[in-house]
Formats: sequence, C-alpha cells, structure tokens
Amino acid sequence: LCLCLSVCLSVVFLLQADMDVETFYDGYIGSIVVPDGATAAVGEPIAYIAETEAELEEAKSKSGGGGAPAAAAAEPEPEAPAAPPAEAAAPAPAAPAPAPAAPAPAPVKRADGRVIATPYAKKLAKELGVDLSTLGGSGPNGRITASDVELAKSGGAPPAAPPASTPAATPAAPAAASSPPAKKAAPAAAAPSGDGEVVPFTGMQAAVSSNMIASLEIPVSRVAYTITTDAFDALYKKLKPKGVTMTALLSKAVAVALTKHPIMYAACTPAGDGIIYNENINIAVAVAMPDGGLITPVLQNADKTDIYQLSRNWGDLVTRARGKQLAPDEYSTGTFTISNLGMYGVDKFDAILPSGTGTIMAVGGSKPTVVATADGKIGVEKQMTINLTTDHRIIYGADAAEFCQTLKAVIENPDDLTM
Repeated sequence: LCLCLSVCLSVVFLLQADMDVETFYDGYIGSIVVPDGATAAVGEPIAYIAETEAELEEAKSKSGGGGAPAAAAAEPEPEAPAAPPAEAAAPAPAAPAPAPAAPAPAPVKRADGRVIATPYAKKLAKELGVDLSTLGGSGPNGRITASDVELAKSGGAPPAAPPASTPAATPAAPAAASSPPAKKAAPAAAAPSGDGEVVPFTGMQAAVSSNMIASLEIPVSRVAYTITTDAFDALYKKLKPKGVTMTALLSKAVAVALTKHPIMYAACTPAGDGIIYNENINIAVAVAMPDGGLITPVLQNADKTDIYQLSRNWGDLVTRARGKQLAPDEYSTGTFTISNLGMYGVDKFDAILPSGTGTIMAVGGSKPTVVATADGKIGVEKQMTINLTTDHRIIYGADAAEFCQTLKAVIENPDDLTM
C-alpha cells in the first residue's frame, strides 16, 4: 500500500475527543506492528514505512514479529463470552433442586413470532453472525438483549418456552427451601437483573474516563467571581462586523490579565515536587465535537497577537478541529484553559482541571442584573460569573482572587484590547 501526503495513519483518543494522526511522508507500508483497534504506548512504533519498494523488505524485517504478539493479545477478547457458561455452570450443582431454576430469568420467545431486540443487540448480532430469529429474549416481553446474543454465540442452549411451566414448580420450592436450597438460591441472585444492558466504552469514552479520574486526583481550589460586561459587550458589538469573535476577545482579555500573574499559567511538575513556569501564554478553549466529546484548540501567544489575527486563527482552528485535522501542538500546548457554556444559558458551573495544567476558567452567560450603584441608587448591569478551578499545590486562593481582580479590570475597561 502506497501512502500519499496527509493520509490518516491512526486515531489518537485525547482528553474528551479523538483526533486523526496523519503521516506526512510518501512511501509504502512495510509492516503494521500494532493492529487496528489495539492500543500502543506513547512513542511506540505502530508501523514501518519504506520510502521505496526496494526498502520494503527492510521495513518488514524491522517489525521483528511485533505484529504477532499484538494479534495474540487480541485473542483473549473472544474468550470473554466464556463468562456466561460459568454462570450456567453454577446452577448445575443445584440440578437436583428444582427451586434454583425458577429465580434465574430465562429467555423466552414471543408468542406472536416477532423479533424484538435492543439496538445494541442487533448490532452485536450482526457482528457475531447470530440469527436473532432463533433466539428468545430475556428482556421485557421477550425482548432480546446483548447478553442473549453473547450467550448464543458462546454456545449456550437456545432459549425455549418451557419457562412458562416454571410456575408449577414454584409451589414445591417452599417445601424444599427449609435449608439447603436457600444457599443454592444465592448464586442465582448474583446474576444481573433489570431491563438495562451494558454497552462497552468506545475508545474515546475509555480515554475520557481514564483522564477524568487522573484529573480528579489533583487537589484543587475553586474561586467564583462576578464581572460587569456592559463595556465588554459594547466593544464586541463594534468589532463583530470586522470579524472579531467573542472567544478571541475573551481569550485576549484573559491573556492580558495573565501577563501580571505568571503563577496562573504555570503547572506542577509530574513528580509533584516543583513548579513549571511556562514561557508562553497559550489559551486552550474547549470546543464540542460534532460526534461527541471535546477538543481544546490552542490560541498560542494570545497576549502578543492582535485581536484581529487572533480571531482569524480561532476560526481556522475550529474548522480544522471539527474535521480532526489539528496538529498535536495545536491542541496539547495550552497553559490556561477556558470552558464557556454561556451560549447555552448556563449561569455558572465548575470545570474539571485538565491534568498537566494549573488553571481552568469556567465562563457563564452574561445577563442583566439589578445592582446598587456607587451613588446608592438601583441600576441594571450585565454581569457574568467566572469560576476558577486551580491546582492547589501551586496556586492558592489569594493567587486566584488577585487574578480575578485583574481580569475584572481588563473586561470592565476593555479599550486596550484592540491595541
């Protein structure tokens, strides 16, 4: 297979999104070390590319059989269905006692012959090559669930209608339930019950779960602050026809404030024994992906870039982010993160701190608020609430509060943002 420029070589699952990783070299795939669907450590080779056909054999030899172990590692997955037979084996010792058979929910075919299955069961049946018309369902009204499909694929006996006769056996159960059968009934109760089904995580969801747990291990501090936005909104209204976006304007304001508070865009060392003072103010802004998840495109050197160029950069980043075409340094180099839900009507919220950074700022919507003016009268101002979540190992409450004061001054007197 010949690779052309900018061909997607793999997909990397990020904090809350997946991103295509392209190869920017021409050549031929000599060998694939990590098969499709498998995982690889950062920096580990996933394939070898030969620049010419003459180098194909050398590229193949470099794999060193790396693909074989990966393929072998994928083998245990089909063995997972072996778990259902284990459950079937548990009731086997209880065969002499008819009581245990009654509590276990048995799949039953519908009397009208219709095949009703959950969406995931249909998808799983198609993947495993199982004919749903031959199965009974353990769900409500004979609905076929994913576990029914897995049981059929693993060689479990197809469910039949006999469960309807089980009520006749139930009267005998109380008589035998004096002592031994009670112990036998316990394993049956351990079987999953209810109408729901378990759907495995996608690769992206698994990455999100792992990264969120890692983030929650960081001791954090939270500070909320209210800022008046009348002047800021007026400036945006004036600049919008010139192509300036609210995201770029807000990022610029944050970047200007950060220049006076280096600790706010610093980070704790991986070992937790020092502070990394970043040289650049790179504002990462959370963007929802069309297929779910989030990505955080980065406005690099936001403090040194004028508002018009910053807006153009942001438009380009968002377009390529949703097309999964961002380069790694365009989504992984943020030193301060903004998450804005104000456009959804959210007043205020707390955001989870991304690992490897010191601060994330959650921005709520700006709305008219009745306030007491400086001269003691009642007035109306547009206000928004920001919530800072910081790594409390390096950023203390006073640091966050002082930054909020500076940001408030910048937003309430925003004329300098256009310079």
